[in-house]
Amino acid sequence: MTKQEIADILAKPYAQQLLNGPEPALLAYIGLDGDPRVIPIGFWTEDERILMATLPKSAKVAALRSNPNVALTIDQGAFPPKVLLIRGTAEVESVDGIPEGYLDAGHKVMTDDQYPEWVAGLRNLYDEMVVITITPAWVKLLDFETTIPKAVEDLIVSKQSGA
Repeated sequence: MTKQEIADILAKPYAQQLLNGPEPALLAYIGLDGDPRVIPIGFWTEDERILMATLPKSAKVAALRSNPNVALTIDQGAFPPKVLLIRGTAEVESVDGIPEGYLDAGHKVMTDDQYPEWVAGLRNLYDEMVVITITPAWVKLLDFETTIPKAVEDLIVSKQSGA
C-alpha cells in the first residue's frame, strides 16, 4: 500500500474513532522463542504511526529488536463490529522519563479523579521507558457497513449470481 492509501484509511471516521477511543490495541509479534504472541496494550498516535511505551526489560522489547514485524488490531465489542487491522514494522527507542503520549493513552481509560494518582505512581516508578513506534505498511478498516472481509464479500457475490 502507498503512504497515501494508508493515510486515507486511517483518516476515515470509524478509523479515527478506534484510534482515539479507549480500546487497547492487540499487538501481535514473534517472541524470541519463535512462537507468536498477542498482547493488549495502550497506545497513542502521531501522524500515521501508532506508538506505545513499556518497560526497557520487557520481553516484547527484545523480541521486537530481533524481529520488528508486527500486526495490530483495534476493535470495538459492539455490533456491528468496527475493526482496524494494521501490519507494519516496529522501532524501539529508550527515552528518559514517561512519554506524554503514554500519559494521554492512560487517561483515555480512567476518570479524571483517578488520573492524578496514576500519574504520580508512574513518576515514582519509571525513570525510563521504551517507546515502540509502529509504521504501518498495510491497513484495513472493517466497519461492516461500507467494508467487510473479502471472503464474506465473495460469498455474497457468489450467492447473488446463483453460483
